[in-house]
Amino acid sequence: MKKIIKYITVVFTAGVLFNSCETTDLDLRTSPNDLASDQADPNLLLNSIQLAYVANMYTINDIGSELTRIDYMLGRNYFNTYPGDTFDDIWERLYSSTDGNNDVFTNTVDLGIFPNVANLKTIDAETDTDYTFHIAVGQTLKAHMLLLLTDYLGKATLSEAGNPTEFPAPLLDDGQDVYTGALALLTEAEALFAADPALQGGEDFFYGGDTENWIKLINTIRLKAAVTTGDTSTFNSIIAGGDYISETSEDFQWQYGTRDLQPDTRHPDYQDDYTASGANIYQSNWLMSNMQTRNDPRIRYYFYRQQGATPGDGVEPANEETLACSLATPPPHYDGFIYCSVPNGYWGRSHGNNEGTPPDNFLRTAVGVYPAGGKFDDNDFDLDEDNSTVGLGLGGGGAGIEPIFLASYVDFWQAEMATSAAAKADLMEAAMTKSIAKVQSFGSLDSSADLSLAPSETEVATYIADTKADFLAATGADQTNILSEQYWIALYGGGVEAYNYYRRTGFPTTLDPNWELNPGAFPRSFLYPQTEVITNSNVSQKSDLSTQVFWDNNPAGPTFPSAN
Repeated sequence: MKKIIKYITVVFTAGVLFNSCETTDLDLRTSPNDLASDQADPNLLLNSIQLAYVANMYTINDIGSELTRIDYMLGRNYFNTYPGDTFDDIWERLYSSTDGNNDVFTNTVDLGIFPNVANLKTIDAETDTDYTFHIAVGQTLKAHMLLLLTDYLGKATLSEAGNPTEFPAPLLDDGQDVYTGALALLTEAEALFAADPALQGGEDFFYGGDTENWIKLINTIRLKAAVTTGDTSTFNSIIAGGDYISETSEDFQWQYGTRDLQPDTRHPDYQDDYTASGANIYQSNWLMSNMQTRNDPRIRYYFYRQQGATPGDGVEPANEETLACSLATPPPHYDGFIYCSVPNGYWGRSHGNNEGTPPDNFLRTAVGVYPAGGKFDDNDFDLDEDNSTVGLGLGGGGAGIEPIFLASYVDFWQAEMATSAAAKADLMEAAMTKSIAKVQSFGSLDSSADLSLAPSETEVATYIADTKADFLAATGADQTNILSEQYWIALYGGGVEAYNYYRRTGFPTTLDPNWELNPGAFPRSFLYPQTEVITNSNVSQKSDLSTQVFWDNNPAGPTFPSAN
């Protein structure tokens, strides 16, 4: 399981951009939020909002991916795996109105998105300079984060948020009310962007000040809300308008760098896996097995193998020291699934495997060139060279991305909402085409890679055509499984929406089970942040993870979702 603490890296990723700007001083002795409104630097406030947002997105992407087998989850029991502190930092980055978090904003701004947007509004009202671009960005990112907190927690603070003087213990608003409020924030932000305000010397780390793309993002967030809640009318209306993320050039993502010191700007997963002591992340057996079985053209980009075989895979003998489960007899509930050893060196772990860590850092499969900026898998494990394993600076040096809203995701949403199999198949084809093309473009990041092993245009076209044909030939659940699996493969690296999709559809049903036969009911929402429960007398903690969010109308657990 990835380290949640890795959000610290995300916050400092913009350091190179900061250092290139003569007007930005990061060595601040006083937080800009501690200054009077006419002294605070609105550009630093804008930076802080964006950095807090992407730090949250990295963490929530991880959580969504772990639960849905896109990433590996460590923990045989869901409740113990996701305790009350799971959302502490995410909550603080959105709401915190006190200094001294000793968190990610140590040297710059250590207040959350809510108070920083409020500070920007005050500055804009009290100065002659127009800072509405900054406010619009803040309101957009705040709105998306409110939607996600509702999706993952069920409730969030909105009506009494950001006003600690009047509401020192703010109430939690019902999920439907938070959704309504968040969508209102998007309307406000859209009106501000429509006037095409200037950047005023600030840094827009996402779109470089392009207000048209920000409006496309706003409509894409609306699409996300509509597909989540089943609001077909709103969804179709936005699609008909055409003003949403529909091309890869419009993708909403965070760009990492290659700098490794002061600050470290590399993708956090690259930092974990490309070290002098080897890789530290386990990849998901379900995802690797699924992609290998289907000969998915993205597999060499997603995963970098350090070995050509896996203990117990029928080629390499079982090895208790490096892969203990390779000697184990799979339990009955794993019948039909790969329990331990994925063939051909795809060395990972199955969902919930909590075995100890063996000396396999130079054996396990590492993150690849997409999206983490690692190495392209060109079978160099066959070579007796120093670069045939992971290591500092290898591959793309960590210059990957944090995917948030990609054009391929939107095509998958349209496929989900479409009413005919033919329309679903066409939209799935479009989504796969965009996803694979984007992933393949990352191959050039690894200058040492032998890209002759990359799939050809013909191989890619055949894969897409065969998948579409399989979909059209299938019926019922088999058809939905094909679409769902393709969506989740495309979500690798940015799986926040997989968790929502799984709870609203119950698909794919092909997921491998938890390592534990009785892991507890699948989480329908998470515990409230423990720090808020402790300090806010109006928030009482849940007793379990079974509470369903307002849009989740499916049967209660443990029978739903069926793969759990």
